[in-house]
Amino acid sequence: MTIGTKIKGLRSLCGFTQEELANRCDLTKGYISQLENDLTSPSISTLTDILSALGTNLKTFFSDEDEDDIVFTEEDYFVKEEDHYKITWLVPNSQKNEMEPILFELAPHALSDKDMPHEGEEFGYVLEGKVTVVYGNKTVVCQKGESFYFATSKDHYLKNNTNKPVKLIWVSSPPNF
Repeated sequence: MTIGTKIKGLRSLCGFTQEELANRCDLTKGYISQLENDLTSPSISTLTDILSALGTNLKTFFSDEDEDDIVFTEEDYFVKEEDHYKITWLVPNSQKNEMEPILFELAPHALSDKDMPHEGEEFGYVLEGKVTVVYGNKTVVCQKGESFYFATSKDHYLKNNTNKPVKLIWVSSPPNF
């Protein structure tokens, strides 16, 4: 993207006319027009003044970082299948985030891996079936439409004691799946 196009986009986002931006920077409307159409290039000092008027700075303006995606589709998912369970990571690279959501499918009469105590919290929402949540010495059943939540300070795992598969959304914070 060219400097002029980017400045024009920021100006529009701020709701300024070319004249309003020019007045804030002690420039002419004609100069702003030429700048936005890439017919001239600003000095660093002038660009700094323009960016300041637009509520940003040189570092942010020239940053090539794309904004993170916020919507993900099946093409983005990563799947790991074992004999008795299937994990689908719903957010790619979620290890860098505060939480890690997965779609977890557990086969009939199977157990998830036993997780030792660690830092964090976990949440699950059962989409299909019925699962037994084992948390330390406590065992509870969680059915379709129900959820579980716990600090991960005790051993924990899931059991499917039924003849049907279980499917649930399982979220770990911080990421650890």
